[in-house]
Amino acid sequence: MAGLLKTFVMMLVFAAQFAYASRSAVLIDSHDVNLTHFQMSYFIDHSGTLSFEEARAQTFTLSPNQVSLGTEAKTTWSQIEIKNLTDQPRRLFLHQPQAYHNRQLVFYEQQTEGYKQQQLEMDTAASSPLMYRGSAIFEFWLDAKESKRLYVKSVSFSHQWFSLLILDEDHSRRALLGIGAHNDIALMVGILLALVVYNFLLYFSSNKRENIFYSLYLISGALWVALSYGLLASLFNIYGADTLKMHLSLISMPIFLILFMMDIFQTGKHHLREHRFLQCILLLLVLNFIYGFFDIVPALRHTSSLAALMMLVTTSVSISLLRKGDPLAKYFLFGHSLFVVFSGIAVLFYKGIISFNYISSHGVGIGIILESLMLAFIISYRIKILEDIKASQDELKLLAVTDPLTQLYNRRYFYTEANYLLEQARKTRMPLTLLIMDIDRFKAINDGYGHQVGDQVIVALANLLRLNSRDGELVACFGGEEFVMLLPNTSEEKAQQRAEQIRSAVQSLSLDQQGDSLNFTISIGGVAINSERETIDTALNLADIALYEAKNTGRNCVRFSECQLASLTS
Repeated sequence: MAGLLKTFVMMLVFAAQFAYASRSAVLIDSHDVNLTHFQMSYFIDHSGTLSFEEARAQTFTLSPNQVSLGTEAKTTWSQIEIKNLTDQPRRLFLHQPQAYHNRQLVFYEQQTEGYKQQQLEMDTAASSPLMYRGSAIFEFWLDAKESKRLYVKSVSFSHQWFSLLILDEDHSRRALLGIGAHNDIALMVGILLALVVYNFLLYFSSNKRENIFYSLYLISGALWVALSYGLLASLFNIYGADTLKMHLSLISMPIFLILFMMDIFQTGKHHLREHRFLQCILLLLVLNFIYGFFDIVPALRHTSSLAALMMLVTTSVSISLLRKGDPLAKYFLFGHSLFVVFSGIAVLFYKGIISFNYISSHGVGIGIILESLMLAFIISYRIKILEDIKASQDELKLLAVTDPLTQLYNRRYFYTEANYLLEQARKTRMPLTLLIMDIDRFKAINDGYGHQVGDQVIVALANLLRLNSRDGELVACFGGEEFVMLLPNTSEEKAQQRAEQIRSAVQSLSLDQQGDSLNFTISIGGVAINSERETIDTALNLADIALYEAKNTGRNCVRFSECQLASLTS
């Protein structure tokens, strides 16, 4: 009875092993071999000291050929059951495309007697025939109808994630020489570097610190994306310990992001509570960054936890700023939420909690790109806000120096600008002429047609003066129906011609008043200013005397002051 029970148990064990092998075996049943998805199994060697004989005796866990096992699986053994169902021997290649971020890879091919071993040390991988553009390639043969086991020992620096592919020679060559192998990563890096150049140009034009912090964030992100997703390995054959210090970019990236937040939201001036939270997480990140210079591996081990804490703090701060009504907070929160979501997916992937796919394995890179684009929008939007503020200030300044009815400069602005033009005339010894004009019988217009029509007459004259003024000339409303024009580089003779043209144009002007035509005239007084002796006030008084003379001699005429001539001959 005991013998029968023992035989039955052995049969069950054999059946279980057969079922397991059948369930996980990779079957080669055609000429083309391009196996990118299949079942394998793995074992985590927490001690990191097991030999091949000891490791293959362990219990392996069934899994897909793409796995992420977290930071506690630094040494992992992968086992592949493979069987050639064809009648021809097959030359095949095992690829590990993510080999660039490992410390060591060892390939074991179990044979009838013993095993064949191929070892790849990443510190010397640049000169190894087993390494090409960041991928490890191990060649093996399968005879007709042969079954065998393959093992891959993978030793990582920090977290363990990889995929294994089984390819024939043709597909292996295509995979290694494929032009589009890193096109997506090159596009990500290209976008980030383009934004860097743009923001450095913005910094040189505006001298805003936010552009520097944003550019440093982009540089850190571009370096980490290129490093983490194999672009640097593919282009420059950089592997192993030589790349470790470059992973500090993953720590520096959130440092510059927080500095950007502090600057663009001005938390130190306006949001002290949020500023203190940002300072605390910034301190932790800086300490971990400094620690990374001395021992990068444990620093990277802490990075995932610090990243989660940073995401919590920065998201909470942006929500708080949004509730306080900051106009940029909603855009930052949207962009940062995209980064948090995709980076959170990546953190779960790196810790081995979720499965291997493109989004999970490239989550941080996707999050960086999306947030970078939104931060670029925030910078552009902030520039627009500042320009709107400047435009409002300019408008207020213009209102302060403009007559509200005619939109011409007022008396205050005239004095400021006229004194400057007088000084220029004195230095250059160029002529300067002043005209004063007044609407004839304006009180009669107001009394006969009403003040509204009187205002229309004033506006019509202002528009005519504006149209008849030249570049560099100063036209102003001195109040009521009185206007002045200052004509630089204009002699008295030319000024008289200009004044006569203006007077004639006004006389020909006709305003429609409910079918009736309203015409009006102006009187003009002028003076050629002696810039060596006279002030603007003196010139205004002389021109006013000439205007008074024009009024007394019948109106609708031009008179120039003779007082200045007398002063020259005295």
